[in-house]
Amino acid sequence: MSAADESLSAIIVDDEPLARRGLRLRLAQMPGVEVIAECSNGREALEQILTLKPDVAFVDIQMPGINGLQLVQQIPMEQLPQVVFVTAYDQYAVKAFEINAVDYVLKPIEEERLELALSRVQEKIATADIAQQREQLLEAVADLTRQSPEVLEQKLASGQIAGSAYPDKIAVKDSGKITLVPAREIDWIDAAGDYMCVHACGETHVMRITMKELEQQLDPTWFQRIHRSTIVNLSRVREIRAHINGEYHLVLENGECLKMSRSYKSKVQHFL
Repeated sequence: MSAADESLSAIIVDDEPLARRGLRLRLAQMPGVEVIAECSNGREALEQILTLKPDVAFVDIQMPGINGLQLVQQIPMEQLPQVVFVTAYDQYAVKAFEINAVDYVLKPIEEERLELALSRVQEKIATADIAQQREQLLEAVADLTRQSPEVLEQKLASGQIAGSAYPDKIAVKDSGKITLVPAREIDWIDAAGDYMCVHACGETHVMRITMKELEQQLDPTWFQRIHRSTIVNLSRVREIRAHINGEYHLVLENGECLKMSRSYKSKVQHFL
């Protein structure tokens, strides 16, 4: 933006169509900003940002494939626009962004907060050292991506930003709300495509997270992988049945029968 009276050119990056539409409608009501593109994934956004060179990118943090933080890391510093993260993070994550001078808006987006983010972007473009801002942003993202956004979000939401490496509660995000599931109440977890099904107290909670990332949140004293797509709470195992092909079947307290594949049979010792 070379002159004060020019509009900010903006790109919206979010994998949810309704979220993109909602943000576009809000931005359309605000003077001084023009949405020039919408992107549904990080790969598409990377191409559009390098081609269109927007002043600001509104980037959702949680996206399949290349997530928002990874996207920022892949953009060359000299072509990195001002970035406003769109996030469902709680107050701890918000504070982390503020400390690192990174703009953000929380979902559901409030109009006043969006206006403030735009004002900050305009002020930075008008008065500050853009190269220094870009460097600070990349440093902030590097700090935050020591773990994936999903793992970070769940630790923050369960109050485990510091302290034990294994949170007492697992945060399950669904339809704009976060349900805190006590880890010790989980019976077992299995994979369903790109989602994890967390079975606890007769209910099934669905999470968009990888098996590896979820496993890292669970205390191995209590939880063990018994199949490439299954994790079990050891305290819930009532019976171990050997199978003729070298596999084992684990019967849980609730009667559920889970298969332990041969490649994991060395873990039988954890149950004894």
